[in-house]
Amino acid sequence: MRRVERGAGVRRCWGPALVLALCATLVPLSSTAQATEPLPLTRYFDNTAVSDDAHPGDADFDGSGASVSAQDLTAAGWTRGRTLTVQGARLTWPFREPGEPDNVRAAGQPVRVRGQGDALAFLVAGTGGADVSGAGTVSYTDGTQSSYRLSAPDWRTGSLGAKTVALPHVNTPAGQLAEKARLYVVTVPIARGHQVDSVRLPYAPDLHVFALSVRPDPAGWTGSWAAPTSTYATVGPWTDRTLRLVVHTSAGGPRVRVRFDNTFASAPVRIGSATVAVQAAGATASGTPVPLAFRGARGTELPAGAQAFSDPLDFVVPADANLLVSFHLPGTVTAAPLHRLAQQRSYVSEPGDHTADGSPAPYTSTLTTWPLLTGVDVGDGPGSVVVLGDSITDGERSTLDANRRWPDVLADRLLAQSAVPRYGVLNQGIAANRVLTDRYPGDGVSADSGGVSALHRLDRDVLAQTSARTAIVFQGVNDLRTGASAEDVIAGLRELAERVRARGTRVLVATIGPCGGEARCTSAVDGQRVAVNTWIREEAVPDADPDSGFDGVLDFDAALRDPAQPARLLAAHDSGDHLHPGDAGLAALAGAVELGALVP
Repeated sequence: MRRVERGAGVRRCWGPALVLALCATLVPLSSTAQATEPLPLTRYFDNTAVSDDAHPGDADFDGSGASVSAQDLTAAGWTRGRTLTVQGARLTWPFREPGEPDNVRAAGQPVRVRGQGDALAFLVAGTGGADVSGAGTVSYTDGTQSSYRLSAPDWRTGSLGAKTVALPHVNTPAGQLAEKARLYVVTVPIARGHQVDSVRLPYAPDLHVFALSVRPDPAGWTGSWAAPTSTYATVGPWTDRTLRLVVHTSAGGPRVRVRFDNTFASAPVRIGSATVAVQAAGATASGTPVPLAFRGARGTELPAGAQAFSDPLDFVVPADANLLVSFHLPGTVTAAPLHRLAQQRSYVSEPGDHTADGSPAPYTSTLTTWPLLTGVDVGDGPGSVVVLGDSITDGERSTLDANRRWPDVLADRLLAQSAVPRYGVLNQGIAANRVLTDRYPGDGVSADSGGVSALHRLDRDVLAQTSARTAIVFQGVNDLRTGASAEDVIAGLRELAERVRARGTRVLVATIGPCGGEARCTSAVDGQRVAVNTWIREEAVPDADPDSGFDGVLDFDAALRDPAQPARLLAAHDSGDHLHPGDAGLAALAGAVELGALVP
């Protein structure tokens, strides 16, 4: 593995990537920069985006008379004045009647925003038919500033893969159109350890801001388990059922909280109650399951596109152990966001709330997906390593119920040593995922579970993960196998590196393993793979500019290949399909990670 140590010099200001940028250097606040006293965002509302279906002419979001349906918002759970949690940030939908001003066109307004954390979160959309962006500044209470770049995809043509919620209609004076209206949550980095005092919006009149807040730094928490949402799929249907999901911890701790996400949804879902327990065997709990609470209540409702964290619970979570997270769905659920390839059997009950039942008796059927549940955090600990990957990271063809995915083996290595922190390891692998293009379109019920692209899911699946210290990017083979060029994949990897580095998070890249003998892995594809790997080994960590590119390289290709036939997996590592390593090959990947390279 090639590794380059970074100096303590000032980081450069990144240019606009897909969504954001930051000059992390703090500069003194000039005496004229705050000539106008900052006001709450609502005081600047000068545009009306939402209309009642019966009175579409009461709003004009984009200058052509089109607007968002109030009825669609209500159906999605986005009711007036409701606070939604998205990417760990709490944002309040404007408390305005349809036809009243409910957003501001960004024109350099100084907005009063207070808090300390790792990012600003904006609820935004663009108008004008194209993505729109602009630069703004953050002012801190110590008299310093930092800059940021905010981009808002267009509300009618922007990416569905990156959106927070898509509503089914657009209102116009001539009638309602069956066309998606999109809203986005975009985060931009801020200086950690500094108290935000105000935010100056960009000068970009087609960029509309509905809400903003400071996302708090999850101090005191370490991510122990996570799974990304790979699709929104038909399920059950489940009516008055309890799901008991089995998840495997990496780090342990004295407290626990869990996270549910209603990603890609168009309607809210109700969780009636939830518990956590250590697994004894199957659906049997070791002891009585302990109730979880949500802002003091037994259950919670997740609006479309939003998430919910349970309250901190004093519960000792063992490292390297299976937990049972059980939750009751009191209504009827016909489709749900889920992670398809769990490689783990979980359980569904007979009708009723069986979250408190430690016995396996009510759990009469199994499933091998993880619906709704996306994270388990533990108290204290040093933070986490997040792995962004595809089916090889997801554990395709690894042994069912054995936790032999390579991130699991990496977590075991970390637990067995004391030279570096014993980080949690969060597996954000999605089978069939690509760097550049969406497999799942990002909206609607679908049978495709390949997820949205790494570029579209990076903010949610890496940057918003709990206490992420280092990210590992191990993707690209699916892009190459479906016609992407080496140049395209390299450009995508460069963008991923820029966006992770802009957050102050260490990021490593892994070479792409061989797949000769698999149907789509032709000699031409292998030539493109070799070209990507050559760039990774020789240029991904630039010697001339220590503040750009990746921080280090993991040579997974070398760990997997047959020395006599470098285009193919070593037979002992091959699961049999010539693309996915088996258990031994996955262990070889974990063994190829230099643990010291994980330390920021």
